[in-house]
Amino acid sequence: MKKHVKHLSLLVLTALATAFTADNSYEEEIQDWHSKRVEALKREDGWLNLAGLYWLKEGENTLGSDPTGAVVLPADRSAAHLGKLILKDGKVTIQAEAGAEVYAGDQPVQTLEIFPYTKPVVLKHRSLRWFVIQRGDKYAVRLRDLESPYLKGFHGIERFPVRPDWRVKARFVPTAGKKISILDITGRTYEQESPGQLVFTVDGREYRLDATGTNERLHFVFADLTNQHDTYGGGRFLDAPGPDAEGYTYLDFNKAYNPPCAFTPYATCPTPPKQNRLALAVTAGEKRYGDH
Repeated sequence: MKKHVKHLSLLVLTALATAFTADNSYEEEIQDWHSKRVEALKREDGWLNLAGLYWLKEGENTLGSDPTGAVVLPADRSAAHLGKLILKDGKVTIQAEAGAEVYAGDQPVQTLEIFPYTKPVVLKHRSLRWFVIQRGDKYAVRLRDLESPYLKGFHGIERFPVRPDWRVKARFVPTAGKKISILDITGRTYEQESPGQLVFTVDGREYRLDATGTNERLHFVFADLTNQHDTYGGGRFLDAPGPDAEGYTYLDFNKAYNPPCAFTPYATCPTPPKQNRLALAVTAGEKRYGDH
C-alpha cells in the first residue's frame, strides 16, 4: 500500500512539474514576443517617433519651419525653407532649395519624384525623416523625429498577467470575396477584403471575429469591454496564423496589442468594425498607454 501511495505521489509531482515547466515556457514565449514588439516601436521606422501628419493640396506645398508654409516642420529641428512638394495627378515630387541639406539616403536631393513608390522614399533633414502616404484620394507627409519626445518619454507598456487560457482554439470560416467596411480615425470609410472569420468559445459562449490580411496571416481589429477602463478606447489589434489542414488556428489574446494611435496623435488607425465588438472582457494583452 505504501509503495502504491509513493508511486502515485511521484506521478502527481511529475505532472505538476511538467505543467509548471509548460507554463513557464509559454510565459517566456509571450515575454519574448513583447520584447520584440517594444523594440519595433522604438526603431527608426517605429511608431514612437511620429512627429507630424500634413495633408497635401494639389499643386505646390512649401516645406520648412517657416510658419507661413504649407508643411510646417518643428522650428528647432528644421531650416526655415527646405523647398516644396508638388502634388500633381497622384504624383509627388520634391524640389529642394540649394544647400537645404535634404537627403535621400546619403545623397543630397535637388528634384526627386517620391510618390508613387514600390518602397517608401524616406527623405532626411537633421533629425527629421519624412515620406508620403496615401489615404483614399488624399496624400499626406508623414513626419518622424529621431529626437521625438514621444520616443524619449516611452517607458514600456503595462500588460495583463499572462494566462494560457486566453490562447483560444478557433474555427476558420472562409469568406472569400467578402469585404469589411472599415472606418479610420480621420472619418474615412473604406472596404477591405476579408479572407474569413474565426469562431471561438470563451466560458461556454460563442464569439466571432472577422479577419483582414491573408489566409496565411490573419489580422483583427477588435473591441471588448475592457476598452472602457483598462485598455485603449479605440480597440486593439491581434494577429493569428492561418488555419491548419482541419480548419483550426489559435487566437492568443495575450498578444493583443495597442494600435499606433495609442502612442501618437499622428497615426491614421482603423477602428473596430461593429461585428468585431465583443461583449466580453478580454483581460489579456496590452493595457491602456499613457492618457489614451
